[in-house]
Amino acid sequence: MSEKPSVAVLGAGSWGTALAAVLARNGVPTTLWGRDPNSIARMAATRRNARYLPDLVLPSALALSADLAATVHAANVVLIVTPSHAFASLLDDIAPHFPHGAGLAWATKGFDPPSGRFLHEIAAQRLPGAPAAIVTGPSFAREVAQGLPTAVTVHSTNADFAQAVANLLHAPHFRAYTGADMIGAELGGAMKNVLAVATGVADGMNLGLNARAGLITRGLNEMLRLGAALGARAETLMGLAGLGDLVLTCTGDLSRNRRLGLALGRGVGLAQAVAEIGQVVESVETADTIVRLAQAHQLDLPIASGVQRVLREEITPAEGLRELLAREQKPEYTQRFLQN
Repeated sequence: MSEKPSVAVLGAGSWGTALAAVLARNGVPTTLWGRDPNSIARMAATRRNARYLPDLVLPSALALSADLAATVHAANVVLIVTPSHAFASLLDDIAPHFPHGAGLAWATKGFDPPSGRFLHEIAAQRLPGAPAAIVTGPSFAREVAQGLPTAVTVHSTNADFAQAVANLLHAPHFRAYTGADMIGAELGGAMKNVLAVATGVADGMNLGLNARAGLITRGLNEMLRLGAALGARAETLMGLAGLGDLVLTCTGDLSRNRRLGLALGRGVGLAQAVAEIGQVVESVETADTIVRLAQAHQLDLPIASGVQRVLREEITPAEGLRELLAREQKPEYTQRFLQN
């Protein structure tokens, strides 16, 4: 791979646009692809993404394209930044055009909705042999676009590729670390969205800062226990991909999942709350996958399960709270978990 490989960023939403801007500012030849030709034409003419990041002036060096095949074919690294439900279909679309020797990265958080599989499993199936990496961590697109300090982590089973992707992204105000635990990195990025709904609900119900801290801490415990069962490393979940992203998403009102919880806690219905947010809210589908994984490993995850039932509208947020508070007293950590 050359010193300045070309990167195709697929997905012109807020996060894709912000990451494309980071790469272009770093002198990396970068093309941002979007599905809507009219939107891409407006962005090229105005040098702004008026819908998602209207205050960001796009770097002059950033190319824009609505031609998926040409964009992918010309890239050394393809970085997917779309909602998780579109990940598999986009891989199918790019597979015929994916250059030999190119690498695949993604900054998508969640699972494959139809199958509940991790995205790295889908990538290995659709593009076998291509080096793959996930970019994750506590990062609101708006703050990245503003050039505010941010830290992310790049995980891959291919250490050279993880380092290459991190090198492309790393800048004075955008620190990129590396790791090799793709299960832990993906689990943290997905599960924090479910837990953010719980803390949002508590804040929407005005339950106080003590309740918020308790939910974050006990939610982290659930993440660690599920991670241990799936083979994730505890240090990954205690790092940027887990704890870092969890704290940001549970406390920052730029989080769509937290805003969903806030609305539900205030008594707004699910359909109306999602419509008002106006963007994909990953937790709605992720909660089902988390609960299925927990059941498969005979784990009791009361916060995640409660969120799932609230999102399914089987119980109200108030009923979910009562169920959590009515649980029997027990040690904070089980002996079995401590041994793991």
